[in-house]
Amino acid sequence: MATAARRLGASSAQAVRLKINEIFCSLQGEARTVGVPTVFVRLTGCPLRCHYCDTAYAFHAGEWMMLPDILVQVADYGVRHVTVSGGEPLAQKGCTALLGALCDAGYEVSLETSGAMDISELDARVSRVLDIKTPGSGESERNLWANIGQLTAHDQVKFVICDQADYEWACEMLREYELAARCEVLFSPSHEQLEARQLADWIVADALPVRFQIQLHKYLWGDVPGR
Repeated sequence: MATAARRLGASSAQAVRLKINEIFCSLQGEARTVGVPTVFVRLTGCPLRCHYCDTAYAFHAGEWMMLPDILVQVADYGVRHVTVSGGEPLAQKGCTALLGALCDAGYEVSLETSGAMDISELDARVSRVLDIKTPGSGESERNLWANIGQLTAHDQVKFVICDQADYEWACEMLREYELAARCEVLFSPSHEQLEARQLADWIVADALPVRFQIQLHKYLWGDVPGR
């Protein structure tokens, strides 16, 4: 019965199509695997409009692709890490099938999601990078706090910090939800809005149980789409 159900699921997945903004290979610029060659599958569309968004070009532009064709294009790069991103990838219903298919193909898979979409039904093999929106993003009211209860040590939480008020708010969330006991927590300065050194100094002064990060790709290539 389980084998039959698995075949049915695989057959159904073949019919899944997604609107893809771009597929490219670069170094991972953030999170746990920073610096590792990674294939990025960027899905089109996002219901949020963060003030600091650097991928507004993915809101609408893209081409529809069938899931098997996406897998072929990913395989052509010959690397084992794949990140599904956006926009907000979970805004497309087919994203769940894509994540499962990538895991089945043997990739190390991560998902970059805003935290405004339900993550409870995602494949447990996926490392979910949950971007909790700070007040400075303009979208903090969209955070789906029920997602916190779904997090495991395999996942990560990210805060993009715009200013000191954002930092203090993020510290409060860190304590209130005991995030560091659930998974790795990342604090990142909003690029060209908050000085990276300033955020680093705050973290050190407060001895926070978080990982400071910068967007490596922006220091290497600037705001170049597809890198």
